Amino acid sequence: MDPTLIIAAVAGVALGGLSAALLVIVLRSQRIRDAEKHAADLFLEARTKHKEALLEAKEEAIKIKSQAEAEIRERHADLNRQARRIAQREENLDRKLEALERRDRGLAVKEKEADELRAQLEELRQKQIQQLELISGMSSAEAKELLIKAMEDEAREDASRRLREIEAELKQEADERAREIIVQAIQRCATDVVSESTVSVVPLPSDGMKGRLIGREGRNIRALENATGVDLIIDDTPEAVTISSFDPVRREIAHIALEKLIIDGRIHPARIEEMVEKARSEVEEKIQSEGEQAVYQAGVPGLHPELIKLLGRLKYRFSYGQNVLLHSIEVAHLAGMMASELGAKVDVAKKAGLLHDIGKAVDHQVEGPHAQIGADLVRQWDRSEEVVGAVAEHHGETGSMSVMGFIISAADAISGSRPGARRESLEQYLKRLEALESLANSFPGVEKSYAIQAGREIRIMVKPAEIDDLEALRLVRDIVKKIEETLEYPGQIKVTVIRETRAVDTAK
Repeated sequence: MDPTLIIAAVAGVALGGLSAALLVIVLRSQRIRDAEKHAADLFLEARTKHKEALLEAKEEAIKIKSQAEAEIRERHADLNRQARRIAQREENLDRKLEALERRDRGLAVKEKEADELRAQLEELRQKQIQQLELISGMSSAEAKELLIKAMEDEAREDASRRLREIEAELKQEADERAREIIVQAIQRCATDVVSESTVSVVPLPSDGMKGRLIGREGRNIRALENATGVDLIIDDTPEAVTISSFDPVRREIAHIALEKLIIDGRIHPARIEEMVEKARSEVEEKIQSEGEQAVYQAGVPGLHPELIKLLGRLKYRFSYGQNVLLHSIEVAHLAGMMASELGAKVDVAKKAGLLHDIGKAVDHQVEGPHAQIGADLVRQWDRSEEVVGAVAEHHGETGSMSVMGFIISAADAISGSRPGARRESLEQYLKRLEALESLANSFPGVEKSYAIQAGREIRIMVKPAEIDDLEALRLVRDIVKKIEETLEYPGQIKVTVIRETRAVDTAK
């Protein structure tokens, strides 16, 4: 190879490397200058931002300072205003204190003058009292007592007048409401009337049957009377035998047994006893059936079987001619209606009304009033204290009476006192009226008295010279209290005291 070429090549390579190195150096120098320029720009920018931040901070500080100064000036102004206001108030208070002091001084002077006037008036009053005592001839204590007595009499008269007005208003309102409730209850209830009887008549197919009933030497009739506990009356009445007994159950048993014997035709002591037992079983079944029917009619479910059985026995009991079972059903309906009108418990009222006379089913076996006996029976088989209390209270024998007791008592009185429900003998009726008039005439100042409205009202004429208006009020209360304590009567008795003032003169 040509050395020149080699040298040229080496030189070229060397020049290329040198050029490359120079290029690198130039590039690095350019980068350094760019970096320095960039750093200078950043520094200049930073200095500019720093100056701007300082300016903004100074402006903010100046602004805050100005705001603070304005706030301080405003607060100083407020304080100055408050100070001026306080100073003005103190000045006003000073003026008010001065005015109060002047008023106190004036009041002290006026009080002194008033004390002097009071002393002068008291002196004049004492002089007047002395003059009045001299003129009237009484001391001040006596005059005061006389005045007090006159005022008491006037107040008592006013109180009595007001009491009469209040009593009249309350009585009118109560009578209207009670009349409305009772009329509604009576209008909604309608029952049959069953007359009382202590004898039963059994028809005979022929008069020859009387001899067979009597038997040889009267053994058949004695056997029948011994088995039933009744009296058989075989007299001259054609084709009839009369059964007499105070016990209606026994009388019914004897009636059924006698009818069976007449139909059967075999009449002897053994057959009589057999028929009596069958009749007794039939009556017991009828008693149970009547009790259940009464419970159904009254709308009182859930009664104890023993109470139902006792209710059935009331089918054969009568009170003043009124059947007790029908009366009990009627009282149950009436009590339920009145309880509904008064807002009381309707179911309790119906149960108490149905059971109120349950004691009459056994009162011939147990001593005591039938109301208490009935309450004991109900307490034994029913846990309702309201029902027990109403049964015990319906005749007012317990000393106190609940609302339910009043309802049952009123329903009992309505059922017993309605026309045709009960009857009493003329002798008992006259005795009751005479006792009522005699009781009223026994009071001093009574001139005469008249029992009217079948003994449900008594009108009493008093002597006006002995009985004044106030005494008339006391008299009517005393008469009512004595009637309630001493007499027995159905329903209620209205007592009216009449005081008449007459002015009589003669023209000459």
